[in-house]
Amino acid sequence: MIVEIIVSLLTALLAYFLYLYKRVHYYFDNRGVQYLPGVPIFGNVFNSTIQRSHMVDDLDTLYRAFPNEKYVGYIDGTAPVLLIRDRELMKAITIKDFDHFVDHKEFFPEEVDPLFGGSLFLMKGERWHDMRTTLSPAFTGSKMRKMLPFMTEISANIVNHLKGCIGEDIHVEDLLRRYTSDVIASAAFGLQMDSVRDKDNKFYKTGQDLFKFTGWQRFLFFFIAVFPNLSKKLGVKVFPAETMDFFNHLVTSTMEHREKNNIERPDMIQLLMEASKGTLKDDYDASDNVSTTDDTFKPKAVQRQWTQTELAGQVFLFFAAGYDSSASALAMCVHELALNPDVQEKLYQEIRSFKEKHGELTYDNLTALKYLDCVLCETQRKWAVAIIMDRVCTKPYELPPPREGGKPVQLNEGDVVYNLVNSVHMDEQYHPDPTKFDPDRFSEENKHNIKPFTYMPFGMGPRICIGSRFALMELKVMIYDLVLNFKTVKCAKTMDPIELQPHPFNITPKNGSWVRLEPRT
Repeated sequence: MIVEIIVSLLTALLAYFLYLYKRVHYYFDNRGVQYLPGVPIFGNVFNSTIQRSHMVDDLDTLYRAFPNEKYVGYIDGTAPVLLIRDRELMKAITIKDFDHFVDHKEFFPEEVDPLFGGSLFLMKGERWHDMRTTLSPAFTGSKMRKMLPFMTEISANIVNHLKGCIGEDIHVEDLLRRYTSDVIASAAFGLQMDSVRDKDNKFYKTGQDLFKFTGWQRFLFFFIAVFPNLSKKLGVKVFPAETMDFFNHLVTSTMEHREKNNIERPDMIQLLMEASKGTLKDDYDASDNVSTTDDTFKPKAVQRQWTQTELAGQVFLFFAAGYDSSASALAMCVHELALNPDVQEKLYQEIRSFKEKHGELTYDNLTALKYLDCVLCETQRKWAVAIIMDRVCTKPYELPPPREGGKPVQLNEGDVVYNLVNSVHMDEQYHPDPTKFDPDRFSEENKHNIKPFTYMPFGMGPRICIGSRFALMELKVMIYDLVLNFKTVKCAKTMDPIELQPHPFNITPKNGSWVRLEPRT
């Protein structure tokens, strides 16, 4: 009897998945959209789900399969998604017709994961707009100027540590995650950490636990994607409760301590406390390049009041983005410098000349490092951590035909589109010889050749990453100090050429990024 019940349940489940598989195909066939059939249950994400390849490769397979289409069908598990290939259409979706595509896809429901789900990234509609308006003054040039000393102090500590590691194989990702962890601890939470000495401190270990997905977490992530409504009812959580409790408690206790003792410090906690009271000033300066006619994020007459949990979600997002994304970008940059000694030498000559002329690195003279800008731009072109700019249709929208002679496609509320980033960055029609690490693409003489919407490492439009200025500053400080003090060279473990570690989204080399350092004379 029990066997018969199990067989019946499995048969019903198989029939359900086959129905979903065919339904997605019908969705695309009925609209005249090209697609690759994929695998039942997994769709087009089978290889990245079983860690045979990276998600970037899954997306790129679709991107290159139909080179003449403006958009193609992508089966994300059991859900139909339109992959946008056309630059003008990306512009329409992310900027021109943004009011039709205001929201991101709901990866983590707020009812289940209040910190991640309640962060700016996943907020929707007017609530997102109000939080973005609240936070924008926290990322002005004047605020970043106050945060630079935190970065230079931590970077100097990393350099001092590395002086004792000459001749050793350096695990770049581990080292740079310790840097970004300490930067976020200081710039967001006001905590003084030294993760190169205190290797197992709670702050760093919690960050590691957040981003090192176990097999069970990967299964839960997939389960949520396939059964979003059921997952929400069951309260399925990808991240351990103790990890989220750690951040929630850290934010609330720090706020309460500062409030009680009248403590002020120029970090993210302080800025959020001011924002919650409506005292955060819009002190934009010339470096912010803000148009006085742009009122996209102009504060309303009556401002929304935010709870401590909502504010904690923003600090958590700041940590999540600043810890992992910045560390990945730094690791890929260091790895590329080891593989391209000519680029590294040119960068060193610029940094050495800068040091002789300016002395110390400051917020105001950072812009003088033109070639460093080029190196970081090229790193983010070749190894963008963004991968996609996902958007949910929030009111009906008609897409133009996917090809000449095709028919328009009607999008309804709730339909999802992915604007591709990495595949466009690596398309030879936009970036010749795309696998070559060539920072000169972004030089003053050449950057006019880069067409709009072919370089978008931080996204585009009103949903562009609010912390991009902070992230770039963090990257510049570390690369500046590293190249000034050391020559980065290949070792036996250095992967050449770089292949990505199979993963749903993290950008990191297979088997890690390893280099050796030689002292500058």
